[in-house]
Amino acid sequence: MEPPTLRKAGSKQEEAFGVQPRRVADLGTVPSLRRSNSSLRKVRRSQNLFGNSEKQESLSSWIPENIKKKECMYFVESSKLSDAGKVVCECGYTRQQHLEEATRPHTWQGKDWDPKKHVQEMPTDAFGDIVFTGLGQKVGKYVRLSQDTPPSVIYHLMTQYWGLDVPNLLISVTGGAKDFNMKPRLKSVFRRGLVKVAQTTGAWIITGGSHTGVMKQVGEAVRDFTLSSSHNEGEVVTVGVATWGTVHNREDLIHPSGGFPAEYVMDEEGQGHLTCLDSNHSHFILVDDGTHGRYGVEIPLRTRLEKFISEQTKERGGVAIKIPIVCVVLEGGPGTLHTIYNAITNGTPCVVVEGSGRVADVIAQVAGLPISEVTISRIQQKLSVFFQEVFETLTESRIAEWTKKIQDIVRRRQLLTIFREGKDGQQDVDVAILQALLKASRSHDHFGHENWDHQLKLAVAWNRVDIARSEIFTDERQWKPSELHPVMTAALISNKPEFVKLFLENGVRLKEFVTWDTLLYLYQNLDPSCLFHSKLQKVLAEEPERPVCTPPAPRVQMHHVAQVLRELLGDFTQPLYPRPRTGDRPRLLLPVPNLKLNVQGVSLRSLYKRSPGHVAFTMDPVRDLLIWAIIQNRRELAEIIWAQSQDCIAAALACSKILKELSKEEEDTDSLEEMLALADEYEHRAIGVFTECHRKDEDRAQKLLTRVSEAWGKTTCLQLALEAKDMKFVSHGGVQAFLTKVWWGQLCVDNGLWRVIVCMLAFPLLYTGLISFRERRLQAGPGLPRVRAFFNAPVVIFHLNILSYFAFLCLFAYVLMVDFQPTPSCCEYLIYFWLFSLVCEELRQLFYDPDEFGLMKMALLYFSDFWNKLDIGAILLFIAGLTCRLIPALLYPGRIILSLDFIMFCLRLMHIFTISKTLGPKIIIVKRMMKDVFFFLFLLAVWVVSFGVAKQAILIHNESRVDWIFRGVVYQSYLTIFGQMPAYIDGVNFSLDQCSPNGTDPYKPKCPESDAVRHEPAFPEWLTVILLCLYLLFTNILLLNLLIAMFNYTFQQVQEHTDQIWKFQRHDLIEEYQGRPPAPPPFILLSHLHLFIKRVVLKIPARRRKQLKSKLEKNEEAALLSWEIYLKESYLQNQQYQQKQRPEQKIQDIGNKVSTMVDLLEMESLKRSGSMEQRLASLEEQEFLFSGRRKSHGEPRWAVTLHLPAAQVAQTSRALHWVMKALRDGGFGSEEGIPAPAPQKASEGQDLEPDGRQEEEDVGDTHHVNARHLLYPNSHVTRFPVPNEKVPWERPGASVRDQLQRCGRTHRPAELPRGLRGSGRAPSEPHGPHRTAWTWKPRLLWTQPHAAACDHPVEAEPGWSHLQEKHKENARSAGRKALPLGTLGLARGLPGTRRDTAPEAEAGPP
Repeated sequence: MEPPTLRKAGSKQEEAFGVQPRRVADLGTVPSLRRSNSSLRKVRRSQNLFGNSEKQESLSSWIPENIKKKECMYFVESSKLSDAGKVVCECGYTRQQHLEEATRPHTWQGKDWDPKKHVQEMPTDAFGDIVFTGLGQKVGKYVRLSQDTPPSVIYHLMTQYWGLDVPNLLISVTGGAKDFNMKPRLKSVFRRGLVKVAQTTGAWIITGGSHTGVMKQVGEAVRDFTLSSSHNEGEVVTVGVATWGTVHNREDLIHPSGGFPAEYVMDEEGQGHLTCLDSNHSHFILVDDGTHGRYGVEIPLRTRLEKFISEQTKERGGVAIKIPIVCVVLEGGPGTLHTIYNAITNGTPCVVVEGSGRVADVIAQVAGLPISEVTISRIQQKLSVFFQEVFETLTESRIAEWTKKIQDIVRRRQLLTIFREGKDGQQDVDVAILQALLKASRSHDHFGHENWDHQLKLAVAWNRVDIARSEIFTDERQWKPSELHPVMTAALISNKPEFVKLFLENGVRLKEFVTWDTLLYLYQNLDPSCLFHSKLQKVLAEEPERPVCTPPAPRVQMHHVAQVLRELLGDFTQPLYPRPRTGDRPRLLLPVPNLKLNVQGVSLRSLYKRSPGHVAFTMDPVRDLLIWAIIQNRRELAEIIWAQSQDCIAAALACSKILKELSKEEEDTDSLEEMLALADEYEHRAIGVFTECHRKDEDRAQKLLTRVSEAWGKTTCLQLALEAKDMKFVSHGGVQAFLTKVWWGQLCVDNGLWRVIVCMLAFPLLYTGLISFRERRLQAGPGLPRVRAFFNAPVVIFHLNILSYFAFLCLFAYVLMVDFQPTPSCCEYLIYFWLFSLVCEELRQLFYDPDEFGLMKMALLYFSDFWNKLDIGAILLFIAGLTCRLIPALLYPGRIILSLDFIMFCLRLMHIFTISKTLGPKIIIVKRMMKDVFFFLFLLAVWVVSFGVAKQAILIHNESRVDWIFRGVVYQSYLTIFGQMPAYIDGVNFSLDQCSPNGTDPYKPKCPESDAVRHEPAFPEWLTVILLCLYLLFTNILLLNLLIAMFNYTFQQVQEHTDQIWKFQRHDLIEEYQGRPPAPPPFILLSHLHLFIKRVVLKIPARRRKQLKSKLEKNEEAALLSWEIYLKESYLQNQQYQQKQRPEQKIQDIGNKVSTMVDLLEMESLKRSGSMEQRLASLEEQEFLFSGRRKSHGEPRWAVTLHLPAAQVAQTSRALHWVMKALRDGGFGSEEGIPAPAPQKASEGQDLEPDGRQEEEDVGDTHHVNARHLLYPNSHVTRFPVPNEKVPWERPGASVRDQLQRCGRTHRPAELPRGLRGSGRAPSEPHGPHRTAWTWKPRLLWTQPHAAACDHPVEAEPGWSHLQEKHKENARSAGRKALPLGTLGLARGLPGTRRDTAPEAEAGPP
């Protein structure tokens, strides 16, 4: 136990560091057990970049203040010499290794060396980072600390300064400290399973840290995992707790200011009796007691540290659990047995790996036996097999002590798990470890029910859904859906999709699970690394502060979430979550049973305990969870939730929209690619479900496109797809068929275009039946409805507007070129009137707001279209030209402006032709190439300007005319690209007649530098020629070919998706003309006048055409959604079938089947070999027991015992019982002396049952169980190990006092029966308050009671509980051991048998 002083110091340190002794709050908001790997990498990367130096500085100042080492302060020469033959101190260090003051004379001169007095603490000088020389650049952490360091300080160092996450599990690996051999397969299974359980559960592995024995096995397992795993799988935390004084080359680790890093050299050849640190461990805690070369110093501190960590509470995702601990045992000797015994005594589950050797195999082979059969002889036989080297040195008392420990270990079967290679359902060590923890956690309450909730919390914390399926969700326990709500919340926050799927399969209904408060709690626990979290924080920062008088509310509210979601989905949607009214009180009461989680000071314990009348459910809980998963880019979780959705097409399209919007702001490339890939995946899902719907019923599928979805902000699937730019969905055949249907209005789609044009020009032909209609009433009805239906069709409106626009352009061109008079003519007035009708139409489009978005929103939507911007520009330019044209002095500039405006009106034709399947894609290609041209012009301008300036400066001296400077620098350089070379650049065609010498002639350029006498050019012709060649090389060859390549790439890119792009952009034109008045300009003014009277005068609100947006009745909508869900299930089944039919999946399935068959064959061979080994072991045991020696007259003799197989023993026992019964019935005996038949012996290889049914077979182990333990109850005092077979525990007799009184006299000690002979006082004569009832001699004899002592045989009560409880404390205070429960037992013999003396055993001190 930890001394009181250390406990007080530890609690003080805990208070100073803010660490609760039994509860540790999780650091920060915890979104998952293991966050998204990319987010973890980003957080750690930022910490490494910006906080490395700061952390080193804080670590260098914190560790010396709080962590100490130990130094010997008094040199006492030892009688032993060091390995090098030098004189050493009692502490093991030489004189030179001591401090200077340790060698001076002290007041303790001549006294013995005492570590409590002569060893002092001082600030540690070894800590920091450790790098193993020659083994790569893997950096670990290490620290040297005193053995008295409080565990809370070490835990604070590991979690705060070393940056380790709080573990979900603690795995303490113990075993042989020396190298041992394991079977290759068992070694592989152990390594794989140990690392798997640590990696999947987020566990810490604690070992001895040295490069030998079991620690080496663990290190190699971690090494193999690191080499074979990817960077995304994280790292395994392996903590080595070693003794500082036994570490070889520890001088390399001493750095008073911290080693960053310290280089450590592994020298196994020269280590001697010391050990090297294992290079595959990640962290080292080096325990120092001031001595050198003494092993086992770290064991007490390691025990305290493990106990402290196991008492901490880990909170993740709403689930609070104490950190479980498990002990894994490989091989080992006496120390390992003691460790297992202490672990079992303290309630720590142990997993023993059978086949690893020595103690592990001894325990494994007797673990399945009843306690009555775990005898000294059996343990002795096992020790002779597994401890062959040291078996001869083991004393009888040592074997008896080991037997007692093993009996105590086996007795608590719920804490002991044996891993046997090849056992069914236990193919790996990780399963055995987790099953052991679950088995140990099954604590029974007052009604005998197991604590299933705790087990489920453990499974969720470990993220092991396989364990939950096999061990928790069984027929033994029927879960209510409400009981799974807390762990469902934890699984969502921790991003554990497999558990979410498991809970849904076991009855959790999302409509009952997702309440308003649950959703609010989920958003308050968003992953801090996701982009949505930062956007939400920005919205919160803009939120005005609440008045002081208002009640406190959680920081995040759902209307904040709705604001961010509307930015992502688009302003065309309504807010998904309304803003709370003023009178509403904020609520955050998320009841989670048995949870200990606080969120912003609000307890979560009431989340699911609220009365039903106060539970506020959301409109669509599946939608809410889907959005929550999508914004965090959680693919698997979103996939499971989407499969539960009703409005699945709209949900998939909305997810695609959200992800594409988030990807625009994502800076991390990996996350951006993941978002885009996930958005594309959801677009494909929407296409898949819509394809199934369109195949079944085209009309109902088209209703799904235009149905107003209340759950998604009163928008439609088609609108979501258009806003998300899901071209594949819009280009789907069903969507295009719907758009074509809208395009043709009430006309039949199979009407030829020539018929439409003919009827447009001569509408009386409509009465002849040339045009067919979809509705029969129009086809056979009167002419006026047919005329109205014809001219209201968008296809007719479009062609009428084309004819009108061509007429406008022709008239405009005629006026500009032929009839542009100082006074406007009739044609020009007609153009003004025509343009006015166009302006009115643009204003109608701007103010047309059927969805009531508001003027600002409509203005933004209007100007977001490129063609609307072009229309506004052309109209404004026309107004500017008209203004100049009406001013006589500016008539000509006005004509120029109008001429330029004509170009803009002609460009507007490109939008009209986008409806054409042939011209539409080409227009898209031209638009894309315009962007390439602008990029090319930037590069070209660099070369043109650089060459032009250099050429102008070399040739011309001080040109002052700006126009000629521009010509020389830009214009001539640009024309040079196309082959127009300057005439005088090379001096060949130089002529003074073509230039102006002084630059005075405005029509001639200034002459270049020349010799006025010889009339020859004076500039360096060779230089200008070289510059010209280089210029043409880069511009004509490099840049022009680059432009061609860019055009080719754009063309190929668009050409591959030309059909999709054209079909996508076709919708805009159809929507425009579907809501446009039927009359073309300028007759459209009549329609505008009608609309003005209707909207302004009569106040009739605008309504959207039902063809693009329709609201269904509730019954019709419910039936439509049910039909959609049915076809969604069909789609998912088809997807699963196609996935199975893929060649890659088939190959993988075949590979899995082959691997399974190989494993089964290997297991079968292992079972056969194991059966053979059991038979051989049974024969060896029989031979060993049969060939024993007898003991006579004080000489040791072995009892002759024949052990037969269990079945044969049982059969013989039954036969003997039948014979004795027959004899008794025949009058040959009485019933008193008939022994009961022995229970059938279990085979040694029998596996332990987890429910404890094996314990029921131990009939003889039900009496005086506490009296049989090696330790006193609630104490660490060890009894004298009396084997069970020496005491008749199964027959509880009367006390000694009763036996003596029954004889009619009181015996003095000398007169006691031989079975009770000892020294001391009789029970009636206690000697003082500090004496026990009896004081026994150091040696006890197990004998028969003397037959003549009294009429009734004396039988000592094994427990003597009435004396034990009374005198136990008095005996301790007196320094004596009380009469041990189980120390003394009298073997009753049958009457008439010969008195034999059993082997003597050493008792404890008197």
